[in-house]
Amino acid sequence: MQHGFENITVLSGGMGGAKFLQGLLHGISSGSLPGVSPDARVTVVANTADDIWVHGLKVCPDLDTVMYTLGDGIDLERGWGRRDEGWKVKDELAAYGVEPTWFGLGDRDVATHLVRTQMLDAGYPLSQVTEALCRRWLAPTVGDRVRLLPMTDDRVETHVAVRDEESPSGRRVIHFQEYWIRLRASVPAETVLFVGLEDATAGPGVVDAITDADLVVLPPSNPVVSVGTILGVPRVREAVAATRAPVVGLSPIIGTSHVRGMAEQMLTSIGVEVSAAGVGLHYGARSAGGVLDGWLVDSSDADQVARLQAGGLAAAAAPLWMTDHDATAAMAAAAIGLVS
Repeated sequence: MQHGFENITVLSGGMGGAKFLQGLLHGISSGSLPGVSPDARVTVVANTADDIWVHGLKVCPDLDTVMYTLGDGIDLERGWGRRDEGWKVKDELAAYGVEPTWFGLGDRDVATHLVRTQMLDAGYPLSQVTEALCRRWLAPTVGDRVRLLPMTDDRVETHVAVRDEESPSGRRVIHFQEYWIRLRASVPAETVLFVGLEDATAGPGVVDAITDADLVVLPPSNPVVSVGTILGVPRVREAVAATRAPVVGLSPIIGTSHVRGMAEQMLTSIGVEVSAAGVGLHYGARSAGGVLDGWLVDSSDADQVARLQAGGLAAAAAPLWMTDHDATAAMAAAAIGLVS
């Protein structure tokens, strides 16, 4: 078999992206991905618009979820944070009445945020800090097969406007993490605001990773507040549109809802149809000014394939439940098969 794909770039959010990456790496090492070299390397461009400062510490949820997952330190049941975590620091802060009490930093997790914050305070950019943290987490498990890059070194934060009858404007703007964790996305998101995104600069290596890739993948991450924010960094969308590599994505929507997270709420807030075809057409075909060549939907959404094809996308249906590494590798293989 000819191996044409040596360098794969994935634009990733947190939980969904991290889980997909595990299956992708499993597929690479097992030789089950069409046209992919068993020595292929993966560059992960991770969303940083979820980042938040908590108790004076810089927290990067998506970077850490990818790092902990691939480094075999993630809490598998929660899908975020450290395994065998304790919460004494959180409890003590709450006893002092220090807000926010709704955002929990685990005792082991705090160490990562302390190191990151100290390095940032010393003048190191987030990209170099991430590289340093990955020497602990990724080097022992995946060696140099995976490189984790923040989408930008600049501060970008996602905020959400929700209704607030007590506010003079009738709405209140809160950090995305508060909407997700404290409110559990239980109220409609009237507007999603990406503070600092338009003025951000793509992180070191990000544009080159897309331009020089043999394959670019959009995993089943949130299309608005994960992949959408990465594509919103100046020059990134243009790089995806212009790369010589095929670009393929996998739907985060199965049936009429998201698999996990809040893609449904976020898509509704920007007026995009909550369906596999709706998301694929939202990204759009590169032949029509979009960013995709191919789009994989779940078997249950096979009736939407013709609509996607009419929109200029190579499309097919396959099982998209990431139940284990083999199932996820099979998803990756089906997606790659669309564009190889």
